[in-house]
Amino acid sequence: MRKCYFDYVATNPLHPQVFEAMLPYFKEEFGNPLSLYEAGMKARNAIENARAQTAALVNSKPSEIIFTCSGAEANNFALRGIALAKQNEGKHVIVSRMEHHSILNSARFLEKSGFAVTYLPADKHGVVEPEAVKKAMTKDTVLISVIHASSEVGTIEPIKEITKIAREHKVIVHTDAVASAGNIPIDVKAGGVDLLSMAAHQFYGPKGAGALYVREGLRIVPLIYGGIQESGRRAGTENVPAIVGMGKAAELAKLEMKERGEHVKKLRDRLISGVLSVENVYLTGHPSDRLPGHASFTVEYIEGESMLLLLASKGMYVASGSACSSKALKASPVLLSMGVPASLAQGSIVFTLGKENTGEDIDYLLAEFPPIIKRLREISPFAKGWDEKEQGNKCYTTSSEQQTE
Repeated sequence: MRKCYFDYVATNPLHPQVFEAMLPYFKEEFGNPLSLYEAGMKARNAIENARAQTAALVNSKPSEIIFTCSGAEANNFALRGIALAKQNEGKHVIVSRMEHHSILNSARFLEKSGFAVTYLPADKHGVVEPEAVKKAMTKDTVLISVIHASSEVGTIEPIKEITKIAREHKVIVHTDAVASAGNIPIDVKAGGVDLLSMAAHQFYGPKGAGALYVREGLRIVPLIYGGIQESGRRAGTENVPAIVGMGKAAELAKLEMKERGEHVKKLRDRLISGVLSVENVYLTGHPSDRLPGHASFTVEYIEGESMLLLLASKGMYVASGSACSSKALKASPVLLSMGVPASLAQGSIVFTLGKENTGEDIDYLLAEFPPIIKRLREISPFAKGWDEKEQGNKCYTTSSEQQTE
């Protein structure tokens, strides 16, 4: 059976050159970067080299990069660190409903800590309108966080326009670029953001390595206290192999980005065209302003986890924003924020492509996907009109009934 990995938004395989770069720091070069003798200095130099490589990926200064253990940590650090640093100036934070849970849950933490949080909606394509950001701002707003590109629907947000509005009001802007950094060009100087989160495993680096860009001169309260690592902003003995791997992955991503992007975009466009030929399947996210390797859909009358499991049985590994695969008994909050009905949001399926994917992979998917959908619809009570024919024996509540209860 053919094996096809279509879940690069979950994680990427380690680039062979990244693996080779990391190897010495597991064994021969095992020193603690804080040690003043040769072994420590070699580890320290390796970290600083990786810092420069990571900075070059987003056009920042090396001193503006703080290494973390993940993109989620970087997001927590950004929201909580800036909000606490700025709380004497105001206690209002703005985030979008397109955000990752690491942002949304950090925002809820801030609410419990006495901050007011405004959650911005998105339009039907998942775009957070700059004008909505402007209307949400108050004299107490100290931070805006809007995702750079959605991992769930692929939409690339108008960060530059949002940042321009924030600048006029002297408000700090953070963007979660975990899904986009290393996959599309990012320039923090041209874009004007103050903070930006990254994760190495999204561009063929190791898991357990992330980074937060913090604009020079910006004060941020540490998330982890302890030693003097990362200039006193992130304590803990550094994971030297992972940091070295992130640096090498960033260097390769910068060199190969154009080629990788053209490759996956060509495959993505074929995939989208083929999948949309199936009846009652709808593209989610922006039709053009989206990540090059990202294709996401909702499928009527079918739950996402059913598609995921049947595709897996055929050797195709994908993602879904629906209940079982997300381990939450509710529809995707991202899709709901875009106005997708809850019943349709449950039929979410997400394909994300990488440099290893081929045209033959897409051929295999497009051959197997329609019969899988046909099979699932044949056993779906919703596709058969069960909700209309079995009104006397139903086990759910309709929206009209909810309004009258």
